[in-house]
Amino acid sequence: MKRLISAIIAYFLLALVFSLPRLQAAVEIKIGSVAPERSPWHNALLKLARDWEKITGGQVKVRVYPGGIVGSELDMVRKVRLGVLQGAVLTNMGMMQIEKSVLVLNLPFLFSSDEEFSYVFQGLRPTFEARVEEKGFKVIHWTQSGWVYLYSKGPVLNPDDLKKYKISITKDDPDLEQVWKKMGYQVVPQDNKDVLVGLESGLVSAVYLPAVMAASGQYFALSPHMLAPRLSPLVGSLFLSSKTWEKIPAEFRPALLEAADRQARALAGEITNLEEEAIAAMKEHGLVIHYPSEEEMTQWRQASSRAIESLPGRIIPADIYQKTMDLIREYRSRGQK
Repeated sequence: MKRLISAIIAYFLLALVFSLPRLQAAVEIKIGSVAPERSPWHNALLKLARDWEKITGGQVKVRVYPGGIVGSELDMVRKVRLGVLQGAVLTNMGMMQIEKSVLVLNLPFLFSSDEEFSYVFQGLRPTFEARVEEKGFKVIHWTQSGWVYLYSKGPVLNPDDLKKYKISITKDDPDLEQVWKKMGYQVVPQDNKDVLVGLESGLVSAVYLPAVMAASGQYFALSPHMLAPRLSPLVGSLFLSSKTWEKIPAEFRPALLEAADRQARALAGEITNLEEEAIAAMKEHGLVIHYPSEEEMTQWRQASSRAIESLPGRIIPADIYQKTMDLIREYRSRGQK
């Protein structure tokens, strides 16, 4: 009888245990970024990490590794593929390592305004995301993070002026390096973290950077001449491996994407204001801004067009390039600028 009672008690205890809600282990997400610590990009990522933990009740925990401490953008993409990292924040240059078509956003002097770029990007975004997902990644958000400008040790007003300088370019894309060389420019492939040392040593004498980074990193002190026209938009993207995204309980995913989109919009607005403040501050501390004439701007556009002609079908998928140009013409046909 005692054995029977013990067996009955054990049965009910087991039934009680299995009827309790099972606690799911937290999904740990390690995210790499080249954005410096305490920069607007880094702060926004930390805020997103807190939001995600709150939304999921601690079932998602995000750790951020800023300042390139886990490597260059190419290194981070490799580490996500290997599972060492679960995600990364990339510029459009880094995203090219996953999906080549994103290079279209880097073409110089292609977009004439924030509004035009936004219109074109929204038209391209679904295609970008679908192709990225085909390669095993999930885009969490995109952020328009200002514009890239050219800085040099001496004045640059036309394409020939730039041939006097050694230009720092990302070392992660040999195709882009060949494009620069075909245009007749001297280039030095570098990691982001080596650019400042390169300017100090004379290894490089020109660099293209977003204004906020040029100011906060004091790059402009070593390359105090800025070409006024904006070269290209800087687009940031946060992505995770598809495997990591699928580990997150499905009921949380819409709210996580909404929180990410909210942070992206806030960051874009902050960067716009900071960009204006950065340029004003650099001017106060010796930056000289050079404004090309209409004739010189025509020379820049012609040089850019000649370089771009070799890219569609070889470096940029032809369909993406064609769609980009169609969207630009569509926007301008409405009389918008």
